[in-house]
Amino acid sequence: MQKLLSVAQMRAADDYTINTLKIPSEELMRRAGLSIADEVAAVASAESEILVVCGSGNNGGDGYVCACELLKRGFRAAVYACGGRLSADCEREKAKFGGTYAQTIGGDIIVDCIFGTGLSREVTGEYADVINAINASGAYVISADIPSGMSGDGGVKLGTAVRADKTVTIGELKTGFALGDGYDLCGAVVKKDIGICLNEGGYACMYGDEDIAKLFPPRPRNSHKGTFGTATLICGSRQYTGSAVLAVAAALKSGCGYVKAVCPDEVKAAIAPNYPQTVFSVQRDLSSRAIAIGMGCGASQSLHGDIESLLNEYSGTLIIDADGLNSLAQYGVEILKNKKCGVVLTPHVKEFSRISGRSIAEILANPVSVAKQFAAEYGVTVVLKSAGTVITDGQNTVINTRGCSALAKAGSGDMLAGFMCGSVARGLSPIEGAACAAYVLGAASELAAGECSEYCVTAAEVLAKISAAVKNIIVQG
Repeated sequence: MQKLLSVAQMRAADDYTINTLKIPSEELMRRAGLSIADEVAAVASAESEILVVCGSGNNGGDGYVCACELLKRGFRAAVYACGGRLSADCEREKAKFGGTYAQTIGGDIIVDCIFGTGLSREVTGEYADVINAINASGAYVISADIPSGMSGDGGVKLGTAVRADKTVTIGELKTGFALGDGYDLCGAVVKKDIGICLNEGGYACMYGDEDIAKLFPPRPRNSHKGTFGTATLICGSRQYTGSAVLAVAAALKSGCGYVKAVCPDEVKAAIAPNYPQTVFSVQRDLSSRAIAIGMGCGASQSLHGDIESLLNEYSGTLIIDADGLNSLAQYGVEILKNKKCGVVLTPHVKEFSRISGRSIAEILANPVSVAKQFAAEYGVTVVLKSAGTVITDGQNTVINTRGCSALAKAGSGDMLAGFMCGSVARGLSPIEGAACAAYVLGAASELAAGECSEYCVTAAEVLAKISAAVKNIIVQG
C-alpha cells in the first residue's frame, strides 16, 4: 500500500519536519538534490550531455544541488536557468554552482527542476516555451518531484507540462500521480525518502496485489450458497439489455452465493440462455446483503421513486449506478440524506458533475477533495471513475490505478457495478467492495489488452479475464 498526499498535506509535512523536528530546509534540499543526482547517474554515461533546467523556486534549488553533485562525480552537466526572482533557498544553492550555463534546451538527459507541487496557475510565456522545448528535445527527461506544469492534486496539465521518462518524487507520492494526466506525464516513478515526516493522517492510499489479495481470504470447505450472500441487481430495459447481461455476468464471478436479477421479461430472455444460474425475480429482495440499481434502466421519475423506497426500507448496502445516478441528478439528490442502508454511488466525472453541482473543471482539479466532501455531506461512499478512480467514504480514501484505455468503452461500468455488488454481498465493506471491484476490473482489462490491444478489447473480453485476474492477484499477493 502506498500513501498518496495532496499538495497541502505534503506542505504540512515539510513544515512539520523543518519547524518542529528542526531539520533545516537547507539540509532537506541537499538530500533532495543528491537523490535526484543518483537517479541521473543511474542512466548517464561519461559521454552524456546533461542539462539541468532550474526554475526560481525551491524545485530550482534542488536542481542546482543536483547539478553541483553531477559535476563532482565527473559528469558533463550544465544548467539552464529560467524565471525571475529566486526563493532564498534557490538563491543560496545557485551561488554555489560554478559550472556552465546553457543558452538553449538540449542534451542527452534533461533534468526538469522548473516547478514543484505548489504550481496552481496556467503555464505561459517563457516557462511554456521551455517546457515545450524539453518535450521536443528527444532527450531522456527526469523530473524532480513532479513533472513541471502538472497539478499535484489532480494530475491535470496546467496549460502545458513536461512529459517525463522518470519522476523522482521527494518524500511521498502525490495524488496527481494517480489521477488525470499523471500516469502519462510521470513515466516511471521513483520515491526518495529524505527524512520528511508525516504528522497527521487522512492520506489517500493506492493498493497493490498484496492488499487486494487480503479481500479474497481462503473459503471454508464447510460452506453453502447462503454463506457467501445474495446480490440483487435491478437492471436493464428494452433499450439496454446488454447492460443487465454484463452486470449479472460480472456479479456471478465475484464470489457471492446467489445473483438475483430484477428485470423486464425481454432482459430476462437475454440473460437466461447464457447465465442460467441467475435467479430471476419480479420483486427486489430486501434480505440481500447488497443491491445494485440503475444499470441500463433508463433515467426516470419512477426509478428515482424506487431508489427512495430502497433508501427508506432496505438495511443492506445499496449501489446506485448509471441511470440511477442520472435519476438522482434529474429528480433530486437530497433523498440520500434520509436512509436506513449504506449507499455507494459510482459516477464518472460527468455524472458526478450532475449530482454534485460542481463543474467538470473543478472536479478534475481536485477529485479527492470534492469526492470526500460529497461523501461526508451525504453519508455515502463515492466511486469517482476516471483514469484514476477515487473511492472514498469521506474519511478513508483509496485511489485505484489498475486498468487501461480498454475500459473506456460501453459496458465497463455495468461490470464494475455487478462485481462490486457481489463483492459486498460476500462480506466486504462498501469501500472494500468498491476498491476490490475497481482493481480486479482494471487488472482484467490489462490482461485482455495484452492479447487484443487496447483498441480492440470489448467488454466481453474483459469479462472473460476476470477469473485470471483474481487468480493472479491471489497468487502474487
